[in-house]
Amino acid sequence: MLNQSSDPKIEVTVQIEPPFEQQVNPVRIEDIVRRTLQAVGIAGPLEVSVVVSDDETLRELNQRFRGIDAPTDVLSFAEEPEKTGFILPPDTPRYLGDIVISFPRVIAQAAEHGHSPAEELDLLVVHGCLHLVGYNDETEEGAQRMWAKQEEILT
Repeated sequence: MLNQSSDPKIEVTVQIEPPFEQQVNPVRIEDIVRRTLQAVGIAGPLEVSVVVSDDETLRELNQRFRGIDAPTDVLSFAEEPEKTGFILPPDTPRYLGDIVISFPRVIAQAAEHGHSPAEELDLLVVHGCLHLVGYNDETEEGAQRMWAKQEEILT
């Protein structure tokens, strides 16, 4: 069930690869995306895409876009219209970007951290959303800020 305070103008498209369809709740992902964006003051109309896939897909994306030949848990690809020069018609929702999550990493990290796969997936969805809106964990200060915001959203 969606959180009633969620912004209905935030359209979330969730794609779950077939091996993981029975283990992932797309409505929960939609709700987490909306609540995260609301918590950081981002309102619709906008669109976000979330893909739940496998390690090989994340490895390929990580190699192509970050130069790292290894799987990872989550990647975010923010839409940057100022770089592409593409202008949307006035009534078109802005496209915030894509979040891609490795479900095998979800399972492994949940076991490693002692919580459920659903909790780990929630964390990765929040983490991916925060990257889409400019949070960065590449520095110690950025990581602390990001992890504090994640904790706030997840509690």
